[in-house]
Amino acid sequence: MLKPKVFIFSPADPTGETYRQMAADGCEVVLGDASWHTPMGNNEDDMCEMAKGADALSGTSIRSSPITARIMASAPELRIIAKTTIGVDDVDLTAATERGVLVTHCPAEANWCGVAEGTLAIILTLLKKARERDEAVKRGEWRDPALQGRYIGRRQDGYAGLTVGIIGLGRIGRRLAELLTPWRVRILACDPYVDLSRFVLSNAERVNLDTLLRESDIVSLHVILTEETRMMIGSRELGLMKPDAILVNTARGQVIDESAMIKALQNGKLAAAGLDVFQDEPLPADSLLRKLGHKVLLSPHMVTSNLNSGLKPGIEWATRSVFSALRGEVPDNVYNKEVIPKWLERFGGRKVL
Repeated sequence: MLKPKVFIFSPADPTGETYRQMAADGCEVVLGDASWHTPMGNNEDDMCEMAKGADALSGTSIRSSPITARIMASAPELRIIAKTTIGVDDVDLTAATERGVLVTHCPAEANWCGVAEGTLAIILTLLKKARERDEAVKRGEWRDPALQGRYIGRRQDGYAGLTVGIIGLGRIGRRLAELLTPWRVRILACDPYVDLSRFVLSNAERVNLDTLLRESDIVSLHVILTEETRMMIGSRELGLMKPDAILVNTARGQVIDESAMIKALQNGKLAAAGLDVFQDEPLPADSLLRKLGHKVLLSPHMVTSNLNSGLKPGIEWATRSVFSALRGEVPDNVYNKEVIPKWLERFGGRKVL
């Protein structure tokens, strides 16, 4: 009996222990060139060759080539594509579902909760001018009026506080609302795919996108990347925002028209932007975002990266999912659930490990 083949298209375990354990448990393991730190790896042709005969694909985000229908076709017995992260936007879900391939993701609390914590840190850094104050003191300056921050919450003296608009009230959006609760801010939220009860539990007013953009002082994006959300914030939407508003994006770079956002920042139509994600990653050396000074707070797509958490729980979960699929069992984190009946017909109970 041939060993089941697992192609790790974007290895994320820096120790390599996960892959050595897979090999010790009877798998043939092939590692791609991409990684969490360098998402640009093999091209589609390379990946087609490396995926030949694979029973499972796994990895973190990859930018050099998505997991295309052509790559899947290189592996006729492919059972699973197991992402170690939450996002599956770099997988052709339609093709996977048509081929009867499970796509799993890893919404580990260490991941999505880390995004919410990081988002709040970005908001506070921009509102309180933490970077500017630090730099001023190091230059020998003291209490420059230009370094005043903005008070966030409602006060008893009648100050109404700021309004935070959350686009996408999933795990991350709800956790951000929870973290904001003690601050006594007004929370607006827009998400057509969740029940009203979630808004109530999150202490958020349910509004449409245009209302949220018009009334929010801080707008934070927490959506997955789909055809519906791609470029959802463009020139029109930016034009609805307050000129002193802050835009925060820790979702995916492609949900914002980056050129339109840069123009709004340059023209004073938007006060600041906090960005962990970009249209092109890593951020190109000639990106105008690098030249906007304190109008932007930039992070290298690692808002989830924290000691003793980060990708480790996701790697472990994805590995369990691969072994489940190789044993002919459905894992507990399938993203394209509609494929499960078809998958069970092909692979249910059929062990290759």
